[in-house]
Formats: sequence, C-alpha cells, structure tokens
Amino acid sequence: MPESDCPMCRGAAADDELERTRVWEDAYWRLTVSLATIVPGFAYLEPKRHIAFITELDGEEARTFGTVLAASTRRLKEATDADIVYIYIFGDGVPHLHLHLAPHRAGDALNDQMIRGEITEEKMPNGMTRIVSLDFPPIPRERLLEIAARVREGLR
Repeated sequence: MPESDCPMCRGAAADDELERTRVWEDAYWRLTVSLATIVPGFAYLEPKRHIAFITELDGEEARTFGTVLAASTRRLKEATDADIVYIYIFGDGVPHLHLHLAPHRAGDALNDQMIRGEITEEKMPNGMTRIVSLDFPPIPRERLLEIAARVREGLR
C-alpha cells in the first residue's frame, strides 16, 4: 500500500472513517481509542511515520517506544479498571505498524483468541476487516468517548 493510500498516515483526518478518537500524540507516536468496539478502552498505538513493521522502528521512535507503550497501557488500565492490557500486533491487515491495546477484565469478550463467542468478520468500506463477537453487543459510543477522555486527561 502506498503511503498516500494509508488511512493511518492521514491521522486525525481518518479518525471518523476508522471510528476512533485521538487521546494523545507527540512528534513520533499517536494513540487513539476505538469508538466501535466490544472492549472498553480498546486503543491503537501507531508511529506517525509510515512503516510496515516493528522491525522498522529506528531513531527517536525506537528510543521512545517502551516509554510510550508503558504510559499508554498504564493509563488505559487505570481508565478502564482493567486487570491487564493485552498488546497485539498482527501486521497482515494494514501495512502501517499499529499496536492493538486491549484492556481486559475477567468475564469480558477477550480470551486467548482475542474475542470470545460466535465471531463474524465485517469488511469495512476502507478495506479493513472488523472482527465482531455476536455474543457481545457493541459498547455505546458515549461510554467509549468517556473512556477516551479519561485516557486523554491522564496523558497530558
């Protein structure tokens, strides 16, 4: 995928399309919280520079990666009262490095297969695939915006 076609490279201009809201960014990284999920606080951490894989991190991105990841997951855990925050990197769907940060609590939709229940895939107009559990209803957008605001406040 050329950088010009990459939705993640468009940053805030693609947030509505990707159903997410920005909660924090610096010169190298951007953190957004999903507004269409069954996991409260499900977030994406991605470099601003177009790179496909974590192995392409270098310079300041590589130097700040651990600090940014630790702060982001700590704040997500606090904002959602999660027991743990799972971190997933798949790398096959969109060729722009992005980490899936998934706050987890006992009894929620997550398990070692990421999502519990009967699973279906929805192809989005932008070509991405959303994986949905038919056993867990989507969380209301207002609740997701509230969580995003709590994360945003904690990262200022």
